[in-house]
Amino acid sequence: MAGVSAIRVLIVDDDPLVRAGLTLMLKGAAELVVVGGVADGADVAAAVDAHAPDVVLMDIRMPGLNGIDATRLLRRRPDPPHVVMLTTFDADEHVFGALRAGAGGFLLKDTPPEGIVDAVRRVAAGEPILSPDVTRRLIAHLAPETESRRRDDAHRLLSRLSGREREVAAAVGRGMSNGDIAAELHMSVGTVKSYVSRVLAKTGLENRVQLALIAHDDRPS
Repeated sequence: MAGVSAIRVLIVDDDPLVRAGLTLMLKGAAELVVVGGVADGADVAAAVDAHAPDVVLMDIRMPGLNGIDATRLLRRRPDPPHVVMLTTFDADEHVFGALRAGAGGFLLKDTPPEGIVDAVRRVAAGEPILSPDVTRRLIAHLAPETESRRRDDAHRLLSRLSGREREVAAAVGRGMSNGDIAAELHMSVGTVKSYVSRVLAKTGLENRVQLALIAHDDRPS
């Protein structure tokens, strides 16, 4: 595509069929290019050095270095690539470990092709993704006995925000994109991005995914 920079994608999954399937899927989008694929988190650093991807699609569970630890190592690098975790949501501790490691989003492994392509585009544009379906499934996996504590923590964090900032945070919690938030709140996309950055700074959260969960927890019961 003339005048358009390709989005470079690295695929990390120990299943060769998954890597091959994702590669074929992403090659169908002209603005995406798969620059490589590796089977273990231990190989991610070298692959990033060699291929300079914009986005890494990272499996959570691998036989050597898992995707959580690989993500944590990547986040320590200067100007790290965006990381999107590939998950089946059958192991709670892995999902929330990935959140703590700084993953920018999650994709279910059964996500339709157009959803994966859209997620890669959005993440590459600096808009980490957490769809409403993923949000619901994440929340459903949280232990019921921690609900009250989570609600209190969420209220404490979000009480630091102005009214407009809380509106933006709530919209993020509903899984809305920056464009959708801009339309709903009658502001520009650039202003939405500024609000999200300000909210993250005030709450001490690392990324939009964590903000979405906090905003969800702050909803009235």
